[in-house]
Amino acid sequence: MSISIHQASAPVFIQGLKGLKGVLTKAAAHVEAKGWDPDALLKARLYPDMFPLIRQAQIATDFAKGGAARLAQVEVPAWDDVATSFSELIARVERAIAFVEGLDAAAFEGAETREVSLTRRGETHVFNAVDYLRGQAIPNFYFHLATAYAILRHNGVEIGKRDFLGAA
Repeated sequence: MSISIHQASAPVFIQGLKGLKGVLTKAAAHVEAKGWDPDALLKARLYPDMFPLIRQAQIATDFAKGGAARLAQVEVPAWDDVATSFSELIARVERAIAFVEGLDAAAFEGAETREVSLTRRGETHVFNAVDYLRGQAIPNFYFHLATAYAILRHNGVEIGKRDFLGAA
């Protein structure tokens, strides 16, 4: 049995984003219960040269919406990185979930034979769509999800593996 590019991407992104929404929701409740300034978590990072939580979550949503859009051959939505609160960040995650869920599975058909162009830091790279999904979109998506989770866990938010995994 083989699976389609759609099956290998969209449900994976959606599940991860739902997990991210869940841990951000728990983090917001944690901050409120402790009476902390939300920025204590939103700007927290694991190491000085790493991005803070807010940026990790933004990048995770970017890889989900961008990865799915490129594979479906639709325009990647451009969103400003302006979230400054848990509610704004959660809304961004919800918007990413809605975008990926709204993509037609038929748009992914034949993706395994397509090329995907990705421009980062002014340099364009061209990948086979399968290689892009396996070597770029999914690993980067999970890196930023895991880092966001680790920042929250490190700062005492009571979350676990089931939270990270989201609704399966």
